[in-house]
Amino acid sequence: MANLNQKAFGGLFFLVAVLGLTLFLPAWTIHYWQAWVYLAIFFISAGGITFYLMQKDTALLQRRINAGPAGEKEKTQKIIQSIAQFAFLAIFLVSAFDHRFQWSHVPLAAIIAGDVLVAAGFFIVFLVFKENTYTSATIEVDADQKVISTGPYALVRHPMYSGALLMLIGTPGALDSWWGLPALIPIAAVIVWRLLDEEKFLSKNLPGYAEYCKTVRSRLIPGIF
Repeated sequence: MANLNQKAFGGLFFLVAVLGLTLFLPAWTIHYWQAWVYLAIFFISAGGITFYLMQKDTALLQRRINAGPAGEKEKTQKIIQSIAQFAFLAIFLVSAFDHRFQWSHVPLAAIIAGDVLVAAGFFIVFLVFKENTYTSATIEVDADQKVISTGPYALVRHPMYSGALLMLIGTPGALDSWWGLPALIPIAAVIVWRLLDEEKFLSKNLPGYAEYCKTVRSRLIPGIF
């Protein structure tokens, strides 16, 4: 248990450190208060979710720590995850360069709104983890896994991706950048690619999932997609 907790928080500290370098090096200054606020919200939100899983659902915590291309079993998902990592970091790089060279000006209200969206995205992810203990970081089906159709899953079929997308949409504004918004296009495309491939896998390997898809029509955004 101690090793699991150490690995989980170690991974979180590593991720925040990488994001910090991805922001402060291109910005070429540590006097980037928007980045400090963003990293604080990111760490507190992700840390709070990690602590909750440590206390309430260690099985899900174990499923979540093997994220990334290396953890995937399906070849397509390995490719998707590899692209996703670069697309994710691109948002931070573009936003940091924008802040450094002042390509755009984001008013304080929009920066705060961006931070709120980031926190809201993490909250949706928390609700997903609370509802579904099978929310693995990789595409797989456990022997005793069942279809979850309650909570956020009653609205969309992939609420975790909905939360992640909301967090990503808020990121450029929170980091004082409008030019970071176009950088969302690749990661949004990757998210859609991943969920479509995931649905094919689940429909084939998880009993009842095809029927669930007929009941809950929206994949990512209620009533739209």
